[in-house]
Amino acid sequence: MMEYPADWVLVVVVVIAAVVDLKRRRIPNWLTVPAFVLALAFRVPLGSDALLAGLAAALIAFAVSVLVFALGGLGGGDVKLLTAAGAFLGLERLGPALLVTALVGGAIAATAVLKKGRVSETLANMYMVLRSLGSRDAYTGWKGEEGDAPLTIRSAGVITRPYGVAIAAGSIYAVLPFL
Repeated sequence: MMEYPADWVLVVVVVIAAVVDLKRRRIPNWLTVPAFVLALAFRVPLGSDALLAGLAAALIAFAVSVLVFALGGLGGGDVKLLTAAGAFLGLERLGPALLVTALVGGAIAATAVLKKGRVSETLANMYMVLRSLGSRDAYTGWKGEEGDAPLTIRSAGVITRPYGVAIAAGSIYAVLPFL
């Protein structure tokens, strides 16, 4: 059984987000913004410590995801959904959720790259992006060869997948009981 009713609301939110992301490749604000507010509203009756834990988890989820967004690896809807999920999950369950989200997202991405036969190209791109970390290119996007556009999820030919599915998997994992 889930810890409290807010867990059920989180499950509904992330499932809707995953379905919409699969169909439209977007996670809408009409879902993420009210979800964030609702998550905090569920925490208010639990006391100031619970509210602060939700806010702290939302801030951590935002910081982690906005960094990946800045590097061109996530969309804005993904950032907002992870932030809302963090507010629902709180500090105690955020870590497992982020870990499972990253693992599922990586598995989805690896499957897509293998299916398209673009392993070497993807590894080369990942190497160049990682090599640019700590340089000004980390903030402007890796430009590849002279004059190339920054390499992001919006770049032509880049393989993308709806990350809302991974966020849903991580969030649901975090609210399910451990056996």
